[in-house]
Amino acid sequence: MLFNINESKKFSYMKKLNVSRITILSLLLTMLIPAAIVAQDDDKSKLLNDANNARDEFINTDALMKNLFDNSAGYVIFPNVGKGAIGVGGAAGNGILYEQGEAVGKAKMKQVTVGFQFGGQAYREVIFFENKDAVEQFKGGHFELSAQASAVAATKGGSADIKYRNGVLVFTQKKGGLMYEASVGGQKFGYSAF
Repeated sequence: MLFNINESKKFSYMKKLNVSRITILSLLLTMLIPAAIVAQDDDKSKLLNDANNARDEFINTDALMKNLFDNSAGYVIFPNVGKGAIGVGGAAGNGILYEQGEAVGKAKMKQVTVGFQFGGQAYREVIFFENKDAVEQFKGGHFELSAQASAVAATKGGSADIKYRNGVLVFTQKKGGLMYEASVGGQKFGYSAF
């Protein structure tokens, strides 16, 4: 039986083309997943309401967090963070920055992760700032969580012995359940005053 060289080249070309298409489709889906999960309204009053509800949920889970909300120099709450991945992952969310308990502006968070991963989830995130310098760094647009950063799950009594690290504390809470730990490394933030 004779083997046709042209058929072999054609098959190899088609195989490469299919792999390229799958890769491109996966990258496009990965970029769209966080936006689809978050699907958060940009309306200021809705975002403020969602942030206040998220604050209440954090305190309901761990009453000791009330002290952090009341006494930190500032905090930013992301009430609806969407995270999704197909090989390459991403997360995104909108939030509100508070100084001395007063809402002062809107924040945006984005994160890209690489590695074996698949799926999606929605969660809340709060970042507490230890001092005015940490708040100002966030407001200046130069704030980013290092690759080694991780968040503490908001659980009953979970905030009791937690110490600020590099001027910040990060807590997460899976919506509708518990997230034991979340990798928040590589998160980048934007800020605009009201």
